[in-house]
Amino acid sequence: MLLREEISLLLVGLLFMAIYGLEFILLTSYVVVWIRRGSWRSIQLTRFDVALHVLAVTGILCLLYGHFIELYWIETNAMTIRTPKLRIAGFRIVQISDLHCDSKPRNEKRTVQIVNQFKPDIVVLTGDCLNHASALPRLQQMLRRLDAPLGKLAVKGNFEIGHWPGLDLLADTGFRWLDQDTVTVEKGSEKIDISGLSLDRPQASRDLLQKVDRDHFNVFLFHTPDLIEDIRGLGVDLYLCGHTHGGQVALPLYGAVITLSKFGKKYESGRYESDHTILYVNRGLGLEPSPAPQVRFFARPEIAVFDIVPK
Repeated sequence: MLLREEISLLLVGLLFMAIYGLEFILLTSYVVVWIRRGSWRSIQLTRFDVALHVLAVTGILCLLYGHFIELYWIETNAMTIRTPKLRIAGFRIVQISDLHCDSKPRNEKRTVQIVNQFKPDIVVLTGDCLNHASALPRLQQMLRRLDAPLGKLAVKGNFEIGHWPGLDLLADTGFRWLDQDTVTVEKGSEKIDISGLSLDRPQASRDLLQKVDRDHFNVFLFHTPDLIEDIRGLGVDLYLCGHTHGGQVALPLYGAVITLSKFGKKYESGRYESDHTILYVNRGLGLEPSPAPQVRFFARPEIAVFDIVPK
């Protein structure tokens, strides 16, 4: 975590503790006054008291909204990318990321409905599938139900590498892991290449991408945005990743509090362009497990759709 993110997290935590610490002291004083005088009417509210109560109630409402509403409010972001590397046919890629399937069902069924209604040619998954082993059957059922006639491809994130190295997460789902691999996807006479790299092999990115056919439209899958400035000039047209969750908790006007990317907030979520490469950082669909806050706030879960068409 960058120093700036550590400071941001510390300040937010201190603000939270200050508000609810003062609120606790104030409510305790009310109880003491009531016990001593036997009436609530003797309690005098100052402007500070009212402001503090409003802040405390607003904070609770935000937590409830983030846990019960925004967490399930999936946003779809669709964009068209025109390229001279295609002449006749286009390709539709749907990206899902950071599913974090947990012991409690969340967005699995809705994800299948949304993805399939877009009728993708290809579905890509950019890592961090599973939080809890008990959710593996539900994860696999969801992935199995996704329809993509030209392929379903995935790369490993930090959870696959750090938590589930011995678990076959994609068994019988139709998905294929890409790890220092490139596959050519064909539609009629048109072709695009999709390359993928596991999170624990960032040093292999140049060797992988130097081999791609630059006459094809090239898609690169990696879990984080951290390689965007290392792959300049290597012919990547579209770089798809996740990991940041858009901060998972973002503040109005400021954005993500933390991203756990080496670039901090520079590539926190959404679309960026760097040296003829389009980078898309997907906010993902799930939650980091506890002790991370079990909410999404100003960082809605997301499914991204890319129509790659002739220019």
